[in-house]
Amino acid sequence: MPTALITGATAGIGLSFAQQLAARGHDLVLVARDEARLVATGEELQSTYGVTVEILPADLTDRIQLKGVEERVASTEKPIDLLINNAGFGLKQRFADNTADQETEMLEVLVTAVLRLSHAALSVKANIINVSSVAGFLPRGTYSAAKAWVNSFSEWAHNEYRDQGVTVTALCPGFTKTEFHQRMGVGRDSAPSFMWLDVDDLVAEALADHEKGKAFSIPSVRYKAVVGASKLIPRGVLQRFQSLGRK
Repeated sequence: MPTALITGATAGIGLSFAQQLAARGHDLVLVARDEARLVATGEELQSTYGVTVEILPADLTDRIQLKGVEERVASTEKPIDLLINNAGFGLKQRFADNTADQETEMLEVLVTAVLRLSHAALSVKANIINVSSVAGFLPRGTYSAAKAWVNSFSEWAHNEYRDQGVTVTALCPGFTKTEFHQRMGVGRDSAPSFMWLDVDDLVAEALADHEKGKAFSIPSVRYKAVVGASKLIPRGVLQRFQSLGRK
């Protein structure tokens, strides 16, 4: 059976990917920091869907632990068919209000881990879905800058490796009903209710776009419109809305 490795797999978008891929018959390798939650998630998926689930506890800000995940991705004995770089990291405060160490940790998860795991995946011609954000098209601080890197890298890798049978897709959701904002201490009232996406619908659309060989998956008409508008509206005007999702 095909095998997918998913980072940040115990909640939100990562968990939905795990559930939907398991329902299709994919075996799974689940990566997250919380080992107890990882074990519980793996047991539930294995019991519900009858697939093989391997757990790999790792903190992606730790280069030694990250190296272990890289080695698993690049394994030729137990090959990975699909890498999903989903692990998230968000900071509520503005750049100068965070410590430099906090900002660096965010880049370790959102950029360095994505780069290194993608390098491992492409070395064995595995497909990749990089969970980015619509924020990558907008001026919203270092989080947006990190996601802009993911978008640019994913688009390049998609074009570079597609002739070798590899598809790299950047998934660019907007506000999504998961634990992500809650962990940052941000309420659902931080953005209008119509902007919040259902996580299962988002993942289903992402998998469909990936199967179609698309470089980008931007879920919902409303966020496709946001991305389109971002190319026309002056950056200074867009920056006035950077407080959305921070309250």
